Amino acid sequence: MDSTNTSERELVIFDDTEKTNFDATQTEKGHAKGEPGKTLEASSNKIPDGGFFAWLQVAGAFCIFFNTWGIVNSYGVYQNYYSSYRLHSHSDSQIAWIGSMQGFLLLLVSVITGPLYDAGYLRALVHGGTFLTILGMMMTSICNSYGELLVAQGIVVGIGDGLLFLPSIVIVSQYFEKKRALATGIASMGSSIGGVIYPVVFRQVQSSHGFPWATRVIAFIMLATSILTVPFIKQRVPSSSLRKVYDASSFRDLPYLFFCFGIFFGFMGIYIAFFYVELYATQRCGMGAPLATYLLAVVNAGSFFGRLFPNWLADGIGPLNVQIPFALVASLLAFCWIAVRSSAGLLVFCALYGFFSGTFVSLPGPIVYGLSSDMSTVGTRLGMSMGFAGVGLLIGNPTAGAILRGGGGWVGLQAWAGTLIAVSAVCMMGARWARFGGGLKTVA
Repeated sequence: MDSTNTSERELVIFDDTEKTNFDATQTEKGHAKGEPGKTLEASSNKIPDGGFFAWLQVAGAFCIFFNTWGIVNSYGVYQNYYSSYRLHSHSDSQIAWIGSMQGFLLLLVSVITGPLYDAGYLRALVHGGTFLTILGMMMTSICNSYGELLVAQGIVVGIGDGLLFLPSIVIVSQYFEKKRALATGIASMGSSIGGVIYPVVFRQVQSSHGFPWATRVIAFIMLATSILTVPFIKQRVPSSSLRKVYDASSFRDLPYLFFCFGIFFGFMGIYIAFFYVELYATQRCGMGAPLATYLLAVVNAGSFFGRLFPNWLADGIGPLNVQIPFALVASLLAFCWIAVRSSAGLLVFCALYGFFSGTFVSLPGPIVYGLSSDMSTVGTRLGMSMGFAGVGLLIGNPTAGAILRGGGGWVGLQAWAGTLIAVSAVCMMGARWARFGGGLKTVA
């Protein structure tokens, strides 16, 4: 293949193997020369970097974020409800396992969906993921025991989320190059909007019609918003080969290794506030349950802007140069949370924390791309790093719950969150130094 055409065929950031080996001369039906069994779904391999259909993919990815990370970001409202009512006999740590399992599977299953996407199973992934997420929420509405909720809300919804998440990101990267970080940031804002809407819906419907209908209404909203996702998301250029799920040699690359530890500790820490802030509001700040429910919406509203502005900035100065200071400020805010005792102070904390923690979801892809010198491993590396993030998310929140009830109290929980995010920032600094050196003006 002519090396001069390579740059036009690299669909990097999340899936390196989307380099196509198709001949440039296509028939009108899109068949590749010498490979009549494969088709291109676009008339040209040039990345459009905009246009109606490209932004339609962003809209579809937005809806997927809305119904995947938006649900994960909303788990705090369930944590508070379960602690007070349905699972009041269980510890906060046990209850946190439900939401942590959901987020863990979202990230872990994403490792597997990459090769399936490459193999041309985009439609199956979207249909299957949509079905499982809605089924899981409907099942949750009729669950009564801890085990039932763990299976329905934690495992079934988590697997469905995992089938949807990575393909939505790859789709955006296929249609954008210069505006890739911005387009990804806009798509990821769906998680913030979902995190604002779903807790409010749950609170309003639960107070008037009970838990089952509150959860069913959320499932119906997921179904309605999926109508935009299923018909219109379309793979622009199919892959010619399957990427590996695991590449041991990547761990010999010091910058990437630092990043994996950074995202591991980051995801251990950032969701602690999402899971426990409502419980903190009612127990330590004397806030009424109706107002406390809206705290999670405030956190996610802050995160909305924390996905757009940082990603726009990252296109100019580099994603690591944005991630590091934002992580440091998020860590500082987690420590400042210790001193918050009033409702007004907690509202300010939630808005600021949501803004500065948003980069942990929207910037990992651009960071992995920037740290990788070999484009043949970018997709594999992203999947592996998502595995690190998933394990961090799985163990971070239940550990925080154990600290809360095990003698550490709220101060121990908050210090645990702040320390983890600070360690994440230090690891990101290590990745930047190992890959780009110590120059402050370097785009990294």
